[in-house]
Order: sequence, then structure tokens, then C-alpha cells
Amino acid sequence: MQQHLSRVTTADGSELAVATVGDGRPVVYVSGWLSHLQLGWELPEERAFSESLSRGARLVRYDRAGCGLSAPTDRPPSLNYELEQLAAVVADLGPEPFDLIGASLGAAVAVAWAAAHPETVRRLVLYGGWASGAEISPPSARDHILGLVASHWGLGSDVLTDLFAPDATAAARAGFARYQRASSSAETARALLGMSYRLDVRDLLPRVVAPTLVVHRSEDRAAPVAQARVLADGIDGARLVVLAGRSHLPWAGDTNELVSAIRRFLGLRVARADGSALTARQREVAALIGEGLTNREIAARLGIEERSAEGHVERIRLRLGFRSRAQIAAWYASQR
Repeated sequence: MQQHLSRVTTADGSELAVATVGDGRPVVYVSGWLSHLQLGWELPEERAFSESLSRGARLVRYDRAGCGLSAPTDRPPSLNYELEQLAAVVADLGPEPFDLIGASLGAAVAVAWAAAHPETVRRLVLYGGWASGAEISPPSARDHILGLVASHWGLGSDVLTDLFAPDATAAARAGFARYQRASSSAETARALLGMSYRLDVRDLLPRVVAPTLVVHRSEDRAAPVAQARVLADGIDGARLVVLAGRSHLPWAGDTNELVSAIRRFLGLRVARADGSALTARQREVAALIGEGLTNREIAARLGIEERSAEGHVERIRLRLGFRSRAQIAAWYASQR
């Protein structure tokens, strides 16, 4: 798959970068704290997650103002500004309702949008979110993190990466820490994180009428699962699914269960361990995994970069619904 990059402009003139991938019914994704459409697409784990959501649908992602490929802004972060940006992104989707996914900070934004524009949302998914930002950590911890981000963005990004993705590999955590630093300035990162702690959408929950899935990992250290229960209890008919795991980032840890839960709720086909779901190159890589080759050895055999080989392995794992390359090897052996 390849993503298509474009730009939209908000009512006040802010220019935002938008990425679309896949074909079908639109699924709009509101990201967490920071994003970078290009670097995220180059990060194997995040790209695999995005591709797995986009099969059979048109996934629409965007960088909020001041982040990633979007233009800088002098406006301070606020929920109203977040909604203005989302309005610009969805303006060209057409009259039919779309599916809306909000992750982390994006969950509060998605709740506010669904409450204000109920006719636009077909189904709502809230992952790793909260109803009250003040409840996700003690004031002393919030002040420490905000101060660290502002005074030492390099160390702050490392600390937050360890908090957000404890189940990711060391290489993936290092890559994401660099990604965060490239996504925004320290000033913007602190301002957005500060807004996250201030947001409170509890009074908006009863106004959400779209069928809603609240999904959360049980040991998420960045957003307590108790806040997921607040979201689910406050939205009439919402379904709560608590998955095992510690990682806050959706693409870290066991992503297959998360993707399957979301796709099933949205009415999209859930991938099975079926070789027909793989591309020709992915089947070739699966065969090399079956031979016991490392990512570096696969890259050398195929004449590609090691990072590309790593991405192929991760996408194979997601498409087949496996947790490890050992399962891919066992599956390949059974196919033979």
C-alpha cells in the first residue's frame, strides 16, 4: 500500500497535512499527542498498524497544527481548535456518515466531535482515552513530565516513549523517541501535553449517540483503564473491551487483538491465518522466516534494506494474526 498526502486549510487559515490509504468507506483517525505522517509511515510497526486498519476501507489520518508535516501555528492548543482542524479534514468526505477512531488525546477530540455532530459519525472507536485529563496522573507527575519536556526535550521524549511503549523492542522505542522529537518543537509538545491534562469531556458523553466501542489495555501506564470505564459508562450502549498489555501506543505490543476488535466493530473483515492475504513479496519473506533467517539475512538475500525487511515481517505478522516470527515460521512449515 502507498499513502497519498494532501493538504487542507482550516477556517482560520491553518494548513494541515492529510494522508489517505486504502479504498472504501472512510475511517477517520484522530491521533494521540504527536504525529508525523511521513515518519510514521516509515516506522514499520506504525505502518503495519495503519495498513491493517485500511484494508477494505479508506483510512484518513492527519497531523494536527504544529506537528509533523502540518504548518506551524501561533494559536494555543484547545479543544475548539482541535474540532476546527477535524472539520477541515472531513469536509470533503461527502454527505455519508464516516467511522471515527480517536486514540489517546484523540479520543477526547472524537467524543467532542461525535457529541456536536452526531449525524456525521457512523461508528465511534475510542482507544487508550480518558474522559478527564486531570485523572490520568497525579499533579506532581504531570508537573514533572511537563517540565522535563520543556527543559530537555531529548530526555523527555525518551521517558515518554518508555511510558507509552514498554512492550516495543528497544529499536522501535529508540525510533519512536526520534520520531517524537522530529514531530514538533519542545514548546509545541509541552503545550499539547498540557492540553491533554486539562481536557474534560465527561459532560459530553451523554450526547454521543453513535454506536461506540471503548477499547483499552489493562496495564496501560499512560492512561488508567478506570478512565476507559468512565467513557463506556457515560456513553449510552457503549461496549468496553479491555485487552491484555501495557503499551499505550496502539501499534506497540499485541496489535492483532486491537486491530481485530476495531475491524470487527466497524464491520470490516478480520484477517485470518490465510496465505492469500499476503502479497507475493510477503510470501517470499515468510518462506525465508521459515528457513530461520534474521531480518538482516532476509534483507541481504532479497537485496533490500534491513528496515524494509523488518516492515515486511511486521505486516505479515499482523495480516496472519500472529504474535511472533516463530508463529510465522510454524505457519509456513504447516503450509508446506
